[in-house]
Order: sequence, then structure tokens, then C-alpha cells
Amino acid sequence: MITSIAWKNVWRNRTRSLTVIAAVTVGVFASVFALAAINSSVVQRIDSAVNEELSHIQVNTKDFRSSNDILSLIPEPEKVAGILRNTPGVTDVTGRIIVRGMASTPAGSAGMEITGIDTAREKEMFTLYRKLIPGTGSYFGADTRLNSAYIGEKLARELYIIRFILTPESFSGLEAKGVPAAVIEKLKPLESVRFTTEKKLTEAYGGLLTPKEIKKYGLSIREAAWSYREGSRIILSFLDVNGNQTGAAFRISGIFRTNNDLFEATSVFVPMEELRRLTGLEDGVYHRFIARLEENDITDRVTPVLKEALPGLEVMNWKEIQVDLAMIADYINQIYAIFMVLILAALAFGIVNTMLMAVLERTRELGMLSAVGMNRRRVFLMIMLESVFLSVVGGFAGMVVSGIVIGITGRTGINLVKYSEGMEALGYSAHLYPTIGTDFFIILTVLIVLTGILSAVYPARKALQLNPVEALRGE
Repeated sequence: MITSIAWKNVWRNRTRSLTVIAAVTVGVFASVFALAAINSSVVQRIDSAVNEELSHIQVNTKDFRSSNDILSLIPEPEKVAGILRNTPGVTDVTGRIIVRGMASTPAGSAGMEITGIDTAREKEMFTLYRKLIPGTGSYFGADTRLNSAYIGEKLARELYIIRFILTPESFSGLEAKGVPAAVIEKLKPLESVRFTTEKKLTEAYGGLLTPKEIKKYGLSIREAAWSYREGSRIILSFLDVNGNQTGAAFRISGIFRTNNDLFEATSVFVPMEELRRLTGLEDGVYHRFIARLEENDITDRVTPVLKEALPGLEVMNWKEIQVDLAMIADYINQIYAIFMVLILAALAFGIVNTMLMAVLERTRELGMLSAVGMNRRRVFLMIMLESVFLSVVGGFAGMVVSGIVIGITGRTGINLVKYSEGMEALGYSAHLYPTIGTDFFIILTVLIVLTGILSAVYPARKALQLNPVEALRGE
């Protein structure tokens, strides 16, 4: 009976109740959605680090990272590989040989890490092959008389392998994307002009288009002008096992694009046998072993086991290699807590204010209920239930709206292309797919109910302090 009365009381002043519920809904939605966006950014960065750049665990000699000495090879590689494979939780293991060197073309040069890989094995263990830019070749799939290399887009730009040119085909592509004919006509003076960098192209069309047109069609123009001649060559030079300068011409097998500019600019992958031949390294020796785990959550459990099993080597997981990323991942729960506090604080103030007004407005009614025999416990319970109903309805509505919007944007993504340069410089994607765990909604539901109960204590105590006789005399 008390529950029914409390529910009806909530809707006696429908406008006020709906206002409070709407405010709670908006607050919960805004906070949950913001958390989902932040969480997706961190999750995507961790996924990229593990699946494209680092893997879960790396093993090499203790001085290799600091010295990059070509002779700093893992002793007894077969034994080390066996220990890794037989460790519970480890699913895949592969070896790499790594040298520091220079990549150059007639137009430019850059220093980088040249990694010799088992191309077939790494395709099974990593997703970097999926990052191939269409039209730039393949992941070591083309037959060539030259050595082959798989490089990042950022490096290709620094070496001026990628250029920008607006061809008749480019204009047709812009028209197909819905770029107005008037805008395309303004771009005609740039037809067949080669630009060595994206910046030069942007400056060129920036002088022909209005700021509004640049903002709306700039990305489409840059994509249409993007140009690469498949099979381009680069020269890789480095030291061999005897300390002599060596190198060779490599034909670019394909170009990959990730969300990490630094990784793209400093990484070149080549077939292991080609790098062995050029450096003079023997078969079966490696600078580093890469280990994949069943799932990321067991990284902290497996790492100490491997460190104990391989005391003479450096065993590092992705958290130890990417300390900044690990810190953010560890702090994500604290970020959750901060947002929850903000959500619940706003909810609590709204409920206290609303219920206190309701109690003061219903002084005569509450006095009458006390006069006809409703005891203090029931009055207290009625006020508490009204508060809980308001908070639960608003909180539930907010979570439903959040779930729907997160579900939609989780499929379509949120494009922050305006900030892509800065985000990708830090290794984060500018295209977010909001996501958040079901357990977060469960915890939030419990906390909302508790907040509703606690927020009703003061208004309910205020109601108990009313004197029935004085209340009945009041207006």
C-alpha cells in the first residue's frame, strides 16, 4: 500500500517530476557516453599496441634495447622458444632479427628499425597485414626480383614516395562523393600539378576555396589527390655482423596505415631470410622472441613466470614497454570512479531539492496522515520510496538512452578527423567506437538506488519533525 501511495505521489506534480527525471536522464547519459568514448580510445590503443606493434610479451638479451648490437643474439634460441611455447597461457611464439639503419630515396632519407620477420607466421599472430592501404600492393604477396619491404605511410611520406596530384580520375572521384561542380571547377588550375607533401596541397587549394568549402571538402580532396606508384624502391643500409656498411635496394611490397605516426615512421618489415643474407646472420638465431597470450588479462600473471624461467634474458610485457599506455589503462577505473561521483552528486542534489520542496508543500497532508494514524515509520518509508522512484526512473532512462546511443555509435563510430593529426601523433585513433562493459551499468544501477535512498533521508527526517496539530493548522 505504501509503495502504491508513494508511486502516485511522484506523479501528483507531473511537471516537476518529469523535469527531475529528464535532468537525471541527461546527466546519466552524458556521463556514461563520455566514459564509453574515453574507454573506447584506450581500448583501441591497447588493441593496436598488442595486435600491430608489440604483442603481449617480448624477450631479448638484457642489453639489446640500449645497444641495438647486431651480435646481441638470444643464446640457445630453441630452448628459449620451447620454454615460451610450454608456458601456460602462451598461444604463439615467433622470432625476429632487428637492425638499426637508414632508408633513403633520391628525395629523402630517414633512420628506422628494420625488422626481419617470418611473414607467414606473423600474419597469423598480428593484424598489421590488415592495415594495408588499398592500391599500394600487398603484404609480401607480389613476386619480385628485388628484396621486398612493408613500410608505414608516415615513412613513405617522409621519403616522398607518396605524393599528391589531382588527375581527371581524381575529379571524377570527387564528383562521385558529392563534391559540387562549382568546387571542382575552382580546383581545375591544380590539375596534374604534383605536390610532394599534403601541406603543400592544402596550401594550394586553400587559396582557391572558401574556408567553409575547405572545412567540408578538404579531406575528400586530399584523399582524391593521394598518389603512389606501386612497386616503388627504397635503399636500406645498415651494418652487417662484421661491422661493415651494407645494404640493398628494396621494392615496396605494400604500405600500411595505423593510428600511430611514430610506429609508421620508424618501422620497416622485410622477410627474415633476406635480412639474414644481407647481414650475414646464421639461420636459427634471433634478436627477439615475440609471444602472444590467450587474452590480455593474463599478461600480469604470465610475465613473472617467464621472468623466473628466463633469468638471463630481458622479459617485458607491453605495459612495461609502453609505460604511458599502461598507466592510462590502470587509471581507467579511477576515471570511472570520478565520473560516477559526479553523476551521483548531481543526482543527489536534484533529489534532495525536489523531495524537500515536496515535503514543505505537503505539510498539511502529512499532518493529516499522522493525525489519522499513519505512524512515523510509514511516513518515513513513503518519502524514501518517492525519492527512490524518481532516481531509479531517471537513472534507468539515462542508461537506456546511453545503451542505444553507444550501440549505434559503436557500429558507425565517431569521426574526430579534425583532431586526427594530434591524436595519431600520440598513437590514438581519431575514429572512436564507444564501448563500455555491462558490469558498469549494473554497478551504476546499484549506486543510483543507494543515492536515491541517502538523498531522501534529510527530507524524510524533515517530514517526521512535523507536529500533526500544527501541520493541520497550516495553509
